Amino acid sequence: MRDPIAAYHALLEDEHLAAASAEVLAAGQRERKLAFGERPLCVAIRPQILTRRRYDQAVAAAQGIYGALATLEKALLRDDDLRRELALEPEEERLAMADPGFRSSSPSARLDSFFADEVRFVEYNAESPAGMAYSDNLAAVFAGLPVMKAFRKQFRGRFLPTRGRQLRSMLRAFAQWGKGARPTIAIVDWQGLPTAPEFEMFKAFFEEAGVRTIICDPRLLEYRRGRLYAEGKPVNLVYRRVLTSELIAHGDDTRALREAYVAGTACVVNSFRAKLLHKKMSLALLSDDRYSRLYTAAQRAAIHRYIPWTRRVRPELAEEIARGRERMVLKPNDEYGGKGVVLGWTVDQAEWEAAIQVATTQSYVVQEAVEIPRVPFPVVLDGLRYLDLAVDLDPYLFDGRAGGFMTRVSAAALLNVTAGAGSVVPTFVVEEAA
Repeated sequence: MRDPIAAYHALLEDEHLAAASAEVLAAGQRERKLAFGERPLCVAIRPQILTRRRYDQAVAAAQGIYGALATLEKALLRDDDLRRELALEPEEERLAMADPGFRSSSPSARLDSFFADEVRFVEYNAESPAGMAYSDNLAAVFAGLPVMKAFRKQFRGRFLPTRGRQLRSMLRAFAQWGKGARPTIAIVDWQGLPTAPEFEMFKAFFEEAGVRTIICDPRLLEYRRGRLYAEGKPVNLVYRRVLTSELIAHGDDTRALREAYVAGTACVVNSFRAKLLHKKMSLALLSDDRYSRLYTAAQRAAIHRYIPWTRRVRPELAEEIARGRERMVLKPNDEYGGKGVVLGWTVDQAEWEAAIQVATTQSYVVQEAVEIPRVPFPVVLDGLRYLDLAVDLDPYLFDGRAGGFMTRVSAAALLNVTAGAGSVVPTFVVEEAA
C-alpha cells in the first residue's frame, strides 16, 4: 500500500484545496465550540493516520497492560503494605476501599503512550479520562474537510468514535449497581473550567440518547434523606469529571458526593476506587521486579515490553537519578495537566538536582524517558506550513476493551493541552487503498 501520510500531504499541494480545508476547519471548530479556553482545539490540518497494523499493535498493547493493572488492583485491595506504596491520603483510602457497586472501578480509562517503533505507556488515567466528546466532534469536522474527502477516495478507513462507548460503559455500571430503574446523569466538575464546552457536548449526546442530564459543580450537590440532588433534582448516575484529590481539598463543601457514594445511594463513574491505579506509582508497581510475582507470565512480558522503568523517588535513589538527567523524567505521584513534571533533558544539572530535592521530600516517581516520535504535520498558522511535532497516542479502554484514541501533537516535549502545549487531532485508521 502507498504511504497514506505522503498521499495526504501531496493533496495539500493544491493551494485551493488546502485553503478551503483550512476555512472548513476553522469554521467547524467555531460552530461546534471546539476550544480549550480561548484557544482552538486543533491547528493541524491532518488527522493522526494509523495503518491497520499499527492500530492492532496499539490495541493489543493497551489490553495487555490493562490486564496487568487489573491484577495489581486486586493485590492492592487485599494487601495493606502494598497499598501503602501508593501514598494515599486517609480520605482517599476510605473512598477507595468502599464498594462502588459495579464490577470495573474504571469503566472508562485512558493509557497515554508514545508509539515510535514500539508502544510505551507512560501514564494511566484511571479517574477521569477526558477528550472523548472533543475528539468525536473534531472527527466530524475533519470528515467535512475537502482534503479529507479527496483522501478517502484513495484510502478506505474510519474515524473511531468514543462517546457512545462512554455512555454504554456508564449504563453497564448503572445496571450492575442495580438500585435504579432509569438513570439521571449528573456531569460533575467545577464551574468555569476551560473544558466546560465538552460537558455541554456530553450533555447533548446523553440527552439525544434519552438520558436526562444535569451539569453540576460538586459544591452544589446535596445529599439528603438517602438521595443525591443536583440543582434540586434527584440524580442517581454521576459522570465524575472532578478528581478525588481536588474534591477532598474542598472539605465539607463537597461532602455530598462522597457520602452518597459510600452509602451506595449513587452510582459514581468512574468510582473512587479508580484512585488506586490513577496514582503514578501504579506503573512503578508494574515495572519493579520486586512485585513481578503478582503477575502472570504473559502480563510480565507485556510489562517488560510496554512499560518504561518507573520507581518511587526515595532518598537512596537520589544520586542515581542525578546522574541520569538526560534520560529521566520526574513526575508528582498525583497531579495532572503536566503540573510538576520535569523532563531531565530540558533543564540544566542544577535545576535537575533542585527538582530531585523536592521529589525526595514529596510523593514523586522517576521514569525512564521513552522515544517521542516527531513527525511533520501540516499546520494552519498564518498560512499552511509543516512543523515537526511530537505525537502521542492514547488509547481509551472501556471495561478493558480498547475503543478509540486521543492523539495530541505539540512543538514541546510535554504534550498536554491543559498545560497550554499541544493540539488535539482525531485518529483515522486506514484499512487499505481504495
